[in-house]
Amino acid sequence: MNAESVSIRRARRDDVPAIVAMLADDHLGRARERVEDPLPAAYYEAFARVERDPNLALVVAESEGRVVGCLQLAILPGISSQGGVRGLLEDVRVASDCRSRGIGERLVQWAIAKAKARGCSLVELLTHASRVDAQRFYKRLGFAASHVGMTVRF
Repeated sequence: MNAESVSIRRARRDDVPAIVAMLADDHLGRARERVEDPLPAAYYEAFARVERDPNLALVVAESEGRVVGCLQLAILPGISSQGGVRGLLEDVRVASDCRSRGIGERLVQWAIAKAKARGCSLVELLTHASRVDAQRFYKRLGFAASHVGMTVRF
């Protein structure tokens, strides 16, 4: 399998278990996700909210009927930057046995093209400080470290 053999499409409800499995596939995700059978209803409720919002796109990369990657793109209108619209990438994941094949790059390129088509002047993302491989990946795709992210949890 390579990036050319992968199709990118909107996620469907039946993709949620595969998406959650990819979200849980590292030290950070294992601590916050619940991969159970059946999945907690909260995941499906969140999927329904995302699906209804015209400024959100949850997409998957699929190869031979298997979901092998995902990302979420949020389109955020704002006042700053002269009323500029920006794209926010979240939850970019590729199945661990499918990495280093160009799938993540295809997903990010899809998101950038979609953001441009929606009038965004930039695309930004956050990645955890401990994810050094992800940071290298994003830099290779042209992203530059520009902000310090901060979080408060409730």
